[in-house]
Amino acid sequence: MENKNNVTEFVLGLTQNPQIQKIIFVVFLVVYIISVVGNVLTMFTTTASPLSGSPRYFFLAHLSLIDICYSSVNSPKLIADSLHEKKTIIFNGCMTQIFGEHFFGGAEVILLTVMAYDCYVAICKPLHYITIMNWQVCWVLMTVSWVGGFIHGIIQILFIFQLPFCGPNVIDHFMCDLNPLLKLACTDTHTLGFFVAVNSVFLYLLNSLLLMGFYVVILCTLRTHSLEGRRKVLSTCVSHVTVVILLLVPCLFKYLRSSVTLPIDKAVAVFYTLVTPMLNPLIFTLRNA
Repeated sequence: MENKNNVTEFVLGLTQNPQIQKIIFVVFLVVYIISVVGNVLTMFTTTASPLSGSPRYFFLAHLSLIDICYSSVNSPKLIADSLHEKKTIIFNGCMTQIFGEHFFGGAEVILLTVMAYDCYVAICKPLHYITIMNWQVCWVLMTVSWVGGFIHGIIQILFIFQLPFCGPNVIDHFMCDLNPLLKLACTDTHTLGFFVAVNSVFLYLLNSLLLMGFYVVILCTLRTHSLEGRRKVLSTCVSHVTVVILLLVPCLFKYLRSSVTLPIDKAVAVFYTLVTPMLNPLIFTLRNA
């Protein structure tokens, strides 16, 4: 196939203000270090202790692994760019970033739904929990999370990889993202932008509906529990619900608007790619002994 791309690299739209760049460097470096250290400690705690025998903590260990990978897709590049005047990324590097964002983001969304299912079984079918959530089932569900994220990332990258880029190469974002990149293509991308949004909305909306379904059933089941039992169950589930809200709400806010972009999208992207992976281990560990 003839290569229609005259663009070999993209310029990222990070601020050129030296003072702001220093602030960005310090803040994002601290956030990234806290994120990686927190998630590594969570992985170590849940795999090197008796907790490793519980499906709940098996999934939590994998969630921490995904968060480490997810935050590492963009953070190192962003931190390094804040030290340089010229902020560029090669074409293939840009495609890799987009794939990584959707691969690990998709895997995390599916895994959060799997963890909600685990809570549902533990609360609504306690006598059958060990039988239902055996290790074979846990590994199948974990594999579904990784494969689902991989398929989501591949679909997104296939949409954009064949687009011709022959003109402007400045991305109005601090990282490679689909919607800002679509605006640089030398062809009409309205239809493609719609399908890109549909792919993401399908993933996030479907998992949101499944999550709400599990928690509606859990809340209905709680009516038969004692007051102390309700308090214990809600205390167990609140950390998971908090993490779900922190990830899904920003993602749905961004992708439900199809190809329409807003200035706040940059802040939203920072939140779910950097801040959420940092908060997840804090939220889970503060709610568990």
